[in-house]
Amino acid sequence: MLPIQQYRQVQICRRSVEVMDSVRRGAQLAIDECQHQFRNRRWNCSTLDSLPVFGKVVSQGTREAAFVYAISAASVAYSVTRACSSGELEQCGCDRNVRGVSPEGFQWSGCSDNIAYGVAFSASFVDVRERSKRSSAGRALMNLHNNEAGRKAILSHMRVDCKCHGVSGSCEVRTCWKAMPSFRRVGGVLKEKFDGATEVEQRKVGSARALVPKNSQFKPHTDEDLVYLDPSPDFCERDPRNGVLGTAGRRCNRTSKAIDGCELMCCGRGFHTEEAEVVERCSCRFHWCCYVRCKQCHRTVEVHTCR
Repeated sequence: MLPIQQYRQVQICRRSVEVMDSVRRGAQLAIDECQHQFRNRRWNCSTLDSLPVFGKVVSQGTREAAFVYAISAASVAYSVTRACSSGELEQCGCDRNVRGVSPEGFQWSGCSDNIAYGVAFSASFVDVRERSKRSSAGRALMNLHNNEAGRKAILSHMRVDCKCHGVSGSCEVRTCWKAMPSFRRVGGVLKEKFDGATEVEQRKVGSARALVPKNSQFKPHTDEDLVYLDPSPDFCERDPRNGVLGTAGRRCNRTSKAIDGCELMCCGRGFHTEEAEVVERCSCRFHWCCYVRCKQCHRTVEVHTCR
């Protein structure tokens, strides 16, 4: 028999079958963006051929789990909103509430992204697992907070796109619409929130339970910040029990002093250096009209991998 939280999620799936393909695309979007943002970190958002796809790392209340929950909630909202705007879904379309003339004097027109629908669907679908648990559970509060922070990373960075109309593009009339930021921008915002995440603990505030900074000298977190309950492992050594793959075999940058440098990435274990031949396009020339022809150049590079 399914746990109640999974049963409720299945009910949403059955009621919104046409949206599920957008949810699937959103899940892949979250994985791709997570791996891009953490490509040079010890934890590089590796996925497994099992559930959860990010391994046991997300079962602990670490800042890595905070990022995964935030980017996942954001990706569902983003993907569903994009599907609404492109006309893929019958139950939603462009945001028709954005109309008339703006205070700046331009005409609202075109297809504004229906972010309200995408955010509402993400909240109902992604949050249901946490809301079905005891609301006083610290981890449920952490997950719900980070889910919302993920969605706010889109809402807070909506942009206005415009098109000019007039003789010779004189822009006598300007029509504008609201558009989501690129998901790369959303991922970058959440990565910054990850770097500045607040360690919290659960306390009773009045008659309710709430998450407050563990260190009272830190300022309270906002709705857009990421929060975590548990310190992260160092991710240096392989630990299958806790879903840590370690950094052995990872590529590193011998000249960098940052986290992608061999000293930090390899956790002081040293590194191997090998020579590899790479093939690149070079001496590219544009030919009228209209193609580019390049030569193939071979060069030898040093590749450094952690011991």
